[in-house]
Amino acid sequence: MTDQPTQTERIIISVDAMGGDSGPSVVVAGIAKSADKNPKIGFILHGPEQVLRKLVAKRRVLDGRVVFRDCPDVVTMEDKPSQVVRSGKNTSMWSALEAVRQGEAHGAVSCGNTGALMAMSMLRLRKLPGVNRPAIAILWPSRNPHGFNVMLDVGADVRADAKDLLQYALMGASYARNGMALGRPRIGLLNVGTEEHKGRAELKEAHSMIADFSDQANFEFVGFVEGSDIPGNKADVIVTDGFTGNVAIKTGEGTANLIGDLLREAFKYSPLSRLASILAITSLNRLKKRIDPRRVNGGVFLGLNGTVVKSHGGADATGVSAAVKLAFTLAESGFAEKLAARVASTAALAQDAAHSASQSE
Repeated sequence: MTDQPTQTERIIISVDAMGGDSGPSVVVAGIAKSADKNPKIGFILHGPEQVLRKLVAKRRVLDGRVVFRDCPDVVTMEDKPSQVVRSGKNTSMWSALEAVRQGEAHGAVSCGNTGALMAMSMLRLRKLPGVNRPAIAILWPSRNPHGFNVMLDVGADVRADAKDLLQYALMGASYARNGMALGRPRIGLLNVGTEEHKGRAELKEAHSMIADFSDQANFEFVGFVEGSDIPGNKADVIVTDGFTGNVAIKTGEGTANLIGDLLREAFKYSPLSRLASILAITSLNRLKKRIDPRRVNGGVFLGLNGTVVKSHGGADATGVSAAVKLAFTLAESGFAEKLAARVASTAALAQDAAHSASQSE
């Protein structure tokens, strides 16, 4: 029997225990699931220490795997980001990010208020040099062999100009390489059609810029893609602005819930349909697992000096565990450092290109 790694040898994930809809018990259950599957992971847990110690004590798998940070205050879903930034120093969310900032943890996970988490992350971790707007990237179930596409931005900032969309493409490609092991990811730019003459001026400009950087940044640019390609196999990374991306994911979630409800109603319609559901139970369970949003729970904040994963506020233990696994995978791959190097080198290339263009005029 091999010895367990010590806390100092593990990859440490900083977890905000208090932001979710279901309270800290679900968060602790989620990290226990992660600890059970992965001996290389450890945690810094932020929240009221007395409460958290009692919950952790019930999970033997967490023995020696958790460090506590006592925080009396909580960021609620109703709190305004501007208010939290001014007065949130005693919250579990602030403390979780501070552990990453101080180098004590390799990444942070929170189920809390998305706007507050992004605002606080930008304040505590700062943007990478050369990044104008950070982005939130999510995994979307798709027909690709790896099962998912990366989509960004899905809500960090509703606006995006051509340079922002180029940065999203670069960050999305780096995420696909490190989070999904895709050596040369395919990038698609979301538009109202695939023809190059369609779309707003900034989309046409972004199309040209992304194409110019594809070889330097080691990705394949497939051009414009449409909404139907988001779950398709034409691209591995879908690039769009935060407004469009957020509408798309909320539409997708709503449609998936509707289909699930209609399917359940159909199987309850008659005794024969109920029998059919029993005969199809294996296939239905396979389908449920394939599209289960808990398995890909976690939006990654890209463009910051550190890894932050936003878990869904209503996540259960399986969902929390999935978000923790994502943070661990990115930390283990050295994703934050690779992304910083990629953004810096691309910013230098862009400056060189702009300088050359001005010299030739």
